[in-house]
Amino acid sequence: MAEKLQSANEKIRALESVERNTSLPEKNEKIKVGVDLGTAYIVLVALGENNRPLAVEMQYAQVVRDGLVVDFVGARQIVVKLKDKLEERLGRELHHAAIAVPPGTQEADCKSHKYVVEGAGLDVIEILDEPTAANGVLGILSGAIVDIGGGTTGISVLQEGKVVYVADEATGGVHLSLVLAGHYKIPYEEAENLKKDKERHQEILPVVRPVLEKMASIVKRHVSGYAIDNIYLVGGTCCLTGMEKVFQDYLSIPVHKPQNPFLVTPLGIALGSGEQ
Repeated sequence: MAEKLQSANEKIRALESVERNTSLPEKNEKIKVGVDLGTAYIVLVALGENNRPLAVEMQYAQVVRDGLVVDFVGARQIVVKLKDKLEERLGRELHHAAIAVPPGTQEADCKSHKYVVEGAGLDVIEILDEPTAANGVLGILSGAIVDIGGGTTGISVLQEGKVVYVADEATGGVHLSLVLAGHYKIPYEEAENLKKDKERHQEILPVVRPVLEKMASIVKRHVSGYAIDNIYLVGGTCCLTGMEKVFQDYLSIPVHKPQNPFLVTPLGIALGSGEQ
């Protein structure tokens, strides 16, 4: 388990290093692209051969709600903007990408994600579910992956390297922000910023603990009946310091998370993309 997390952290650190400092591709190097249409952020990741991180672009967005695209035009415009930035940084045109959706997403909603990305000029060659994409980075064989984004929580149970169960619930970071906004009597946008302030995580953790325990109860309900020895947390909401201990205390199962859970799924999506 420790080796898996160490490996995942090394991959994430390599991706973090190209957030601002582009690693230029060789002249004929093939490029993989992953597009993560999240509730809070849209993220594009470009990888070279041997999954070498080249560049990453992201933008805060409120065009997806509970895993569903609610602003098609706005989403497409953001993907176009981020794609243009990547192409300028890499000096290459990008034509193909992989995407991911919450587990159990209906076909029509999968198509809406696909149409957004294709409308931005990228052929979608792979559609993954989010926790499975995350496991492209984690590489676990057995256990449960819980991907907590802004609007949804995806759960995948793995046994002997195979996904045997997936589920999705409409709960995530939005609910933490709403609680913080009510508690501190501040606007929602200010609560979002408060949630991201690591220096105040110790202060806000007790405030949002009931919401985290509710999330943990949802996970417990979905994994009951399976022999789960370890649970792995990914997704932007899991950046909250100490939340893994809240889950572990509630579930009585070892709970782990990478150093930067926000970038796990976007990187996993790119890893799952075919080569351009």
